[in-house]
Amino acid sequence: MYDLIMKISAWIVPLFLLIVFIYASYKRIKVFDTFVEGGKEGFALAIRLIPYMVGIFVAIGIFRASGALDLVIKFLMPILLLIGVPAEILPVLIVRPLSGPASLGLTIEMINQYGPDSFIGRLAATIDGTTDTTLYILAIYFASVGVRKARYSLPVGLMADIVGFITAIYITTIVFK
Repeated sequence: MYDLIMKISAWIVPLFLLIVFIYASYKRIKVFDTFVEGGKEGFALAIRLIPYMVGIFVAIGIFRASGALDLVIKFLMPILLLIGVPAEILPVLIVRPLSGPASLGLTIEMINQYGPDSFIGRLAATIDGTTDTTLYILAIYFASVGVRKARYSLPVGLMADIVGFITAIYITTIVFK
């Protein structure tokens, strides 16, 4: 069964591309020209987003360097210890909604320090996989399309992150503890 799954997974992307090319030929779409046009638009979008990305990375750096991250960790630590979550996981919980690369860096540090098969390493990796970078998405994606009134986006995004955190903690505890 495993061999069959491996063979199917190896052919999914090439078959998908073949289907796209056949469909494009049927519809008389110039695939390469369309690809080049999309590349131009993507490059222009990347140039427009650079100031927002720099702003987010500077804000995250200030947040960490100012000691605000440590203050939030001290505030939340008793709550997590009460429910049996290791305090070492707090930086990932706090940074994940802000920045994917920063939380991935923290996850890698934890895996290097505690090991990939440790509860902390598995929990950090699960949190990274079950949550998203809400504030980053709001700043970058909304700015790229010109959304000015995000209204419920931030509360709903943060609620989704909290649900992801709780789910990751619950699943990781059940499966690995």
